[in-house]
Formats: sequence, structure tokens, C-alpha cells
Amino acid sequence: MNGNCSSPRTSAVRVPWRSGGRVVGSPSAHGRRSARRSRAHRPRARGTHHLGGPRTTAVATPIMGRLGDLHGKRRMLILSLAVMVAGALVSALTSDLLPMIAGRALQCCAMSAIPLGIGLMHDTLPREKLGSAMALMGSSMGVGGSLAPPAAALVAQHADWHALFYGAAGLGVLCTALTLLVVPESPIRAQGTFDVLGAIGLAAGLVLFLLPISKGGDWGWTSGTTLGLFAAAAVVLVLWGVLELRLKAPLVDLRTTARPAVLFSNLASIMVGVSFLVVSLVLPQLLQLPKATGHGLGQSMVVAGLLLAPLGLTMMFTAPVYARLSAKYGPKATLILGMVIIAIGYGAGVGLMSAPWQSLVITVILGTGIGLAYSSLPALIVGAVPASETGAASGLNTLMRSIGASVSSAVIGMVLADTTHHVNGVAVPSMQGFRVSFLIAVGAMAIGLLFALFLPRAARLTASGDDRLTAPSADAVRARAICKRSRAHSLPQMGRAPGPGREGAAARCC
Repeated sequence: MNGNCSSPRTSAVRVPWRSGGRVVGSPSAHGRRSARRSRAHRPRARGTHHLGGPRTTAVATPIMGRLGDLHGKRRMLILSLAVMVAGALVSALTSDLLPMIAGRALQCCAMSAIPLGIGLMHDTLPREKLGSAMALMGSSMGVGGSLAPPAAALVAQHADWHALFYGAAGLGVLCTALTLLVVPESPIRAQGTFDVLGAIGLAAGLVLFLLPISKGGDWGWTSGTTLGLFAAAAVVLVLWGVLELRLKAPLVDLRTTARPAVLFSNLASIMVGVSFLVVSLVLPQLLQLPKATGHGLGQSMVVAGLLLAPLGLTMMFTAPVYARLSAKYGPKATLILGMVIIAIGYGAGVGLMSAPWQSLVITVILGTGIGLAYSSLPALIVGAVPASETGAASGLNTLMRSIGASVSSAVIGMVLADTTHHVNGVAVPSMQGFRVSFLIAVGAMAIGLLFALFLPRAARLTASGDDRLTAPSADAVRARAICKRSRAHSLPQMGRAPGPGREGAAARCC
């Protein structure tokens, strides 16, 4: 089970079943079925979008980010983890479809932990630690999505699949306990109230937009249902935007979002999300396809997962490298460098699909590039918004990645389905489809690079983050509180020379 709710848990198309080295059928989501109808031979895009994952993630992240800005990011982080644990237990205790859908949707609320965690780090960590910490948190979505498949494959092959959900619940409880024990609450709060109408409007618009993206391949991209939902999404989101612009405390500050640093960072995030999911959709299928297909590499599910694990490991180890590069050249430069490396990885990957070891080369190159890109985006966002809006802004940026992943899943699924060929009467994805998918990722990076070039030049970061917008230290926050109390209780005292200690600091802050 993939920990990333914006990417599929399974391959984009069905991997033919192997028996004695021959292609004999295709397993479905509910068991191995023989292909009795020609339509059953046609690969279909599959993933957690059928279980509500991306839609839940898309709706939850900006809402929880805003609630964190208003009521405390640590508090909302704990709430997100608690909802995830509840969802995992629901899925673990059932084998029925509808409760499973509900449980998976609740689990994906945990994706809010990423923007909330970034906001907490920005508000509480000292500057010398902020850069590498935010980089690791920013890339954690990709790290988890890369390291989870081999572990899940191992469990699925040797135990009941319900154990995966019990394991997820256990990890959620552990994370909640650690958060309660060692993570302080942010001292920074946004002013205003929660925009309930804006949350409803955003949720409706996102569901109307993401539903046809995930189901368009089944319904037909030019069908009335698909086009009608896209049109409805456009209308709802435009009306939502008008509403947000009129409110004093909107769910998403669209004026801030329209700043070039935020706008082009979010647009680049969509392209990075598109490119990240391509490797997760293509390489598992290529590795697991039987050798009888002529281009499959015939690896087991566990081996395929292990060959993909370096993608996440490389992303994790890239975080300290990013901190040094960003301190010297700025997050814009590291984002551009990361995108160039991603494009090189996919371009080289077009010719590296003939042996399992070549997958390691691809994943290491892509992990380096994606790690740099994912690490750069949080710094660009929090460096361009007020400290009281980091949760909502980071949540919106995570939403952009999820939208990119959803679009990628639909497009790559369609490409692989339209380029299949038949082996022993079974439709299997072709090498042409895999290579076209990699070229689409290269194109996405070319567009992303264009967006990144429009980013304004930002102040160079220290090893920790943005000097201009780094949140004040705990002492500074306490000093400002003392200053406010002094003003309220004894205005004449403000004219005296500041004394030593925190009172002196308070006077200087004032």
C-alpha cells in the first residue's frame, strides 16, 4: 500500500499473470479473472482515485492548513493523524468495498501533515536547522511513496492484506505520540474566522474537477458526463474565487496566491507532481511483465519494489545537499537544477529499459532531481507569504502536487492503454507506451522549467531558510508579548530606558 494518497497503489494498467513463463491472464482488483470479454483485455487506469484518495487529499490539505493557521498547526497535525488512524482501522476491519472506500478516504487526510509540518518547522525551528528540515519534510511525500511499495509487497505475499492497514494504524499512533511528546505548538496565529462557505466551494470545485480526470478514460473524454463535470468545475471554482476575493479572512488568500513567487511555484509543483508519478506507473509494470512479452523483465512484486526503493532513499539523502546549495544559490536555482536532472533522468530512461539494473540508474537520477525540486518548493512558498499564512499556503502547494499526480495518472493510463499489444490473446502495455510516457515526463519538466524561470529572484537562504521571513524565536515571541502587556498596563513606562533581560528585548522588539 502506497503511503502517498495522490498516487496509485497499483500499476496504471493490469500486469499479466504469469504461469510457467507464459502470459495467461490478467488479475483484477478482486481476484484473478480470465479475460472472457474483449473489453476485459484492454488495460485500464487504476489507482486510489477509485477509492477517493486524491479527492480527499485535495480537499483536506488547504482546509487543514487554514485551520492550523487559525487554531494551531500542532493541534491540527494531531487531528489529521487521528483521522488517519481511524481510517486505517476501518479498512483493517472490513473486506467490503464501501467501508474500504471510506477508510481509504479518511487515511488520506494524513497528507495534511506535510503542509502543517512545514508550517510548524518554519514557526519554531532555529534558522540553522530550518532549511534541511523543511527540505526533508517537503520531499517526504515522495520518500514514503517510494519506500512503501516494497514493504507492502513483502507483507502482501506473506500475510493477510489487512495487516497493511493495521501497520498503518500503528505508525499513525506512533507519530501521534511523538508529536505530543516532542513537537511544540506554533506561537503564530492568523486573524479572522474559518471560511466555511469557501471550504464547501473549494471542495465542490475540486471534486467536480478531479472526478472526470480519474474517470474520463472509462466514460470517454468527449462524453457529455466528462465535459459537463469539467464545465461545472469551472463555474464553481470561478464563483468560489469571486467569493474569496470579497472576504476579509478567506480560506485561500488569492491575492497572495497571485504573487509571482507563489503562482509560479504552484504551477511548477503541478509539473513536478506529473513527472514524479510517471516513474511510479511505468517501472513497476516493466519490471513485473513476463519475459514472454518480449520486453518485460520478469521480476517479482517484491524485487520490483526493492528496485524502486532507491528513488525514495535518494530523495531523503538529497535534503542536506539541497540545504547547502540553497544557502549559496537560493531555492529558485535548486528548483531549476532539480528539474533539469529529472528531465535528464527520463530522457536517459527512454534507452534504459532492457535490464533490471538499469531501473536502479533511472531511480537514482530521478530521486536526486525530484528531491531537489520537492525540497525547493516549500522554501519558495513560505518565503513569499506572511508567517500567519504558511499552513494554508503550504497546503495549497501540496494540493497542486496532488492535481499534477492525478493528471499524470489519467494521461499515462490513457497512453499505456492506447499503445497495448496482444500476447497469447492478452493485452499488455508495450515498450512504445513506456517510452512515450517517459517523453511526456520530459515535456512536463520543460514546461516546469519555463514556470521556474519566471520566479523572481529571492534572497539567498541560510542553511536553514529565508532570513527575511523566518519566524521569530520563542524568546522573541515572549518578548513581544511582554511588550504588548507593558503598553496595555502602563503606557508611561514605555518612555523609560529598557532594562536588561527579556523586558529589554521586549522594548527593542516594540
